[in-house]
Amino acid sequence: MEDYTLGVIESRFADLVWAHAPIATGDLVKLCEKELGWKRTTTYTVLKKFIARGIFENRNSVVVVLMEREDFYARQSEVYVGRSFGGSLPGFLAAFTSKKKLSEKEIQEIEAIINEGREEK
Repeated sequence: MEDYTLGVIESRFADLVWAHAPIATGDLVKLCEKELGWKRTTTYTVLKKFIARGIFENRNSVVVVLMEREDFYARQSEVYVGRSFGGSLPGFLAAFTSKKKLSEKEIQEIEAIINEGREEK
């Protein structure tokens, strides 16, 4: 299974790219310097890691998105539930709600997701 975990700083970098893509690498360097305090070399090093993971691509000095933010975080969630709860979504929800009670709105939203995810019989 691929590694879909990100540290806090990597997440901020990825969010910058997702928000501004497609973006010229020079503009990305300037953006990362302003937002993250990074030097050019740091930006390129982190970008290479995302390119190696197949999340972004550098096409003629323009960074483009190969995996949308929502898709990435959905996969990251799947990996977390798989590793931490043996793939059991009910197990994850039970652990999550053991300390935090859900509001009526949250319950309705989860029910809507469940209904959308039901297999047609």
